[in-house]
Amino acid sequence: MTDAMAGTFRPLDPLKGWRRVAVQAWRPPHDPSVYATLDIPMGPSLAYLDRLRAETGVRVTVTHLVARGVALAIRQNPQLNGIVARGRIMLRDSVDIFLQVAIEGGRDLSGVKIARCDEKDVLEIAQEMEERVTRLRQRRDRQVERTKSILDRLPIRLLGPFLRLISYLIYDLDLDLSRFGVVKDEFGSAMVSNVGTFGLAHACAPLVPFSRTPLVVLVGELQDKPVAEAGRVVVRPVMTLGVTFDHRFMDGFQGGAMAQLFRTFLEDPARFDRMAPEAPMRPVVMPSLRS
Repeated sequence: MTDAMAGTFRPLDPLKGWRRVAVQAWRPPHDPSVYATLDIPMGPSLAYLDRLRAETGVRVTVTHLVARGVALAIRQNPQLNGIVARGRIMLRDSVDIFLQVAIEGGRDLSGVKIARCDEKDVLEIAQEMEERVTRLRQRRDRQVERTKSILDRLPIRLLGPFLRLISYLIYDLDLDLSRFGVVKDEFGSAMVSNVGTFGLAHACAPLVPFSRTPLVVLVGELQDKPVAEAGRVVVRPVMTLGVTFDHRFMDGFQGGAMAQLFRTFLEDPARFDRMAPEAPMRPVVMPSLRS
């Protein structure tokens, strides 16, 4: 059996970037992931983005809009904004959203964390992300380059234990390792990634264990789909979101509440530009989720 296996499989070499980290990040499944999808008509949101681009010249996208909507939904449900550490739920003080970015022509992944994302409008999120992504792709982000250098130099057999050790020190012991080049809570309250740029209409992602981030949202490609409106079937641009959340934090009831808050935002994004950062979103009726 050993000889047959040896002849059947061969190693991918060299392992670089995210792939090198990913093979050491997960163990056999013992995780609390729950998966859901949301289909959202995007007509009002697309009109809002077109107007923002025309008025400002800034390349605002659906990804920036989703990041703000997720941040507002988390702000409205602060009990879901936390980590599990030493068997206890510990809450974060701010709503920070990690936006994943394809680099090196799509061959690798990186990203930026938008701190206090719920306090920023879509334009501010887009401007901050554009500036920081440019630095990433030009390899001018010193912190990211330092982290990548450390991970690339580690022997692969030590990479998994190293990631778990860093996660334990930062989250379970609440240590500040910034003087060693390790960013505190680098991935924040939720991750958002646009897989629509790769032509995928729908996908769900796994939770990343060492990030301690309990929510991942994948943005699918916009597609024209039939939608029921006032008893009629019409064709509208629809976005499908693939959502993964940590069942230790969130159940179907809470997930549904967040989903509806998110829908409310996308029905009229401009209304939330005029709201004070601490203003609550209006009460909503609970929806159902497809899981």
